[in-house]
Amino acid sequence: MKQKLMTDFSLCAQTLGALFYYDPADVRVSKLIELFNSSEWLAEWPFVDKYDCQQIDKLFQASKQQQETLENAYQRLFVGPYALPVPPWGSVYLDKENVMFGISTLELRAWLRINQINIELDQNEPEDHIGLLFMLTAWVIEHKPELLRDFLEIHILPWAYRYLEIMQLESAHDFYTATALLASQTLSYVQQELELTVASKALYL
Repeated sequence: MKQKLMTDFSLCAQTLGALFYYDPADVRVSKLIELFNSSEWLAEWPFVDKYDCQQIDKLFQASKQQQETLENAYQRLFVGPYALPVPPWGSVYLDKENVMFGISTLELRAWLRINQINIELDQNEPEDHIGLLFMLTAWVIEHKPELLRDFLEIHILPWAYRYLEIMQLESAHDFYTATALLASQTLSYVQQELELTVASKALYL
């Protein structure tokens, strides 16, 4: 695989994963949020010339004017207590019953086990959270790059575009709309560059 592309994609995947997974108040992501809120990310993003990052930045900057805080938006979109408008778990999209811990989650667990990849989670939650999968993508690139193609083709790309599409439509907060658009454009670019063939799986959401 193209080494520079892999290095760049690892950085982007780690960043996107953190934005989707961690509470904005978490120290692990607060500096990243400051970066995106300042437009300075444009000077750091490896793929800035591969798609329309200026348009994405306009959304990041517009998000600072919204009445809802980013912390409240995160709570509404990723935690609850009410039904999440855009569930971030793969099996919700790939399982007929739209459930967490569905068959696709079990298939992912089996793949991780077979390939001796251990994810240590702080709580009992599905491993197919979009944020976790982006961060795991970065780990795979760094430690087991030979597995990246299967990981993307089978466990992420079949549903991620649908999730990111709905997030852009339903997030009701420009920061997460921008993050979803950035993630979708990044995946699309990498898919094209690596000539990935996405596994054909039915979507139920």
